[in-house]
Amino acid sequence: MSFPQTVVLGALAGFTIFLGLPFGRLQLLSTRARVALAMFSVGVLAFLFVDVLSHGFAIVEEAVTGYKDGSGSFGHAAAMAAVLGGGFALGTAGLATVERRIRGTAPAPRPPLGGGATETLTLGQAEQLAAADRGARSAALRTGMTIAVAIGIHNFAEGLAIGVAASTGAISLATVLIIGFAMHNATEGFGIVGPLGSVRPSWRWLLLAGLIGGGPTFVGSMIGYSVSSAPLELACYALSGGAILYVIGEVWHGMRRYGHRELGLWLLSAGFFAGVVTDLVVAYGGG
Repeated sequence: MSFPQTVVLGALAGFTIFLGLPFGRLQLLSTRARVALAMFSVGVLAFLFVDVLSHGFAIVEEAVTGYKDGSGSFGHAAAMAAVLGGGFALGTAGLATVERRIRGTAPAPRPPLGGGATETLTLGQAEQLAAADRGARSAALRTGMTIAVAIGIHNFAEGLAIGVAASTGAISLATVLIIGFAMHNATEGFGIVGPLGSVRPSWRWLLLAGLIGGGPTFVGSMIGYSVSSAPLELACYALSGGAILYVIGEVWHGMRRYGHRELGLWLLSAGFFAGVVTDLVVAYGGG
C-alpha cells in the first residue's frame, strides 16, 4: 500500500467520528433520552478504557519478557513501566488539575425567588441566573472537548497501527484495521456529544471536536508509515486511558442527578457491547 493510499484511508478511518456528532444539535430529546445517550457514550468510553490499557500493558509486558529472556535490559523494562504509570497519572490527576485552573472559581448558584413563585426577578438576580447558565454551558462544552482530546490521543495510536501495517506490506491487515477503526470511530461521536445534556453546541464546535477526535488517526497513519516507536505508542495509550477514566467519572457524576438509573446501566452495557463488536473486526484481522 502506497503512502498516499495510506493517508487517504487513514483519513477515512478517523473522520467517521463525524457520523455521530450531529446528534449534539438535536433539541427534541427528553431528559430520559439524553441520559440514555450519555450513558451509551460512557459504555463506549469504558470499552476504550479497557482497550487502550490492554494495548499499553502488552507493550510493557513485552519489555519485561525481553528482560527475562535476555534480549532486553532492566532499564528498558523499567522505563516502559514508568511511561505507562506516568502517562496515566498525567491523563487523570494532570487533566483534573489543568481543568480546575481553567475553570477558576465555580459559577454562582441560581438565586432563589425572594417571595412567591410569581415574583419577578430583580436585575441582579437575572444577571446571576444568566451567569450560572453560561457557566453550566461552558462546563458541558469543556467536558465534551476533553472527551474529544482523550479520544484523539487514543486514535493517534490507532493511526500508528494503520501506518505500520501499510508500510510493512501487510495490505490485508491494514485494510481490516482501517475498516474496523472506521466502524469503531463512528461510535465515538456519541461519546463526545452524549454528556452535553441539554447544551446545544455550535457547528463550529462540532467541527473542532471532530478534528481533535478523528484527525489524529489521519496524522498517526502518516507517522506510523515512516516511524515505528513503541514508547510513543505506549505514551499515547497511557495518556488516553487516564483521560478516559477521568471523563467517565465526570459524566457519571453529572448524569446521576437526572435519575433513570436502570435505563442508564442498560445503555452503558449497550455502548460497551458496541465497542466490543466493532473491535472484533480489528481482532479478526490480527490488529
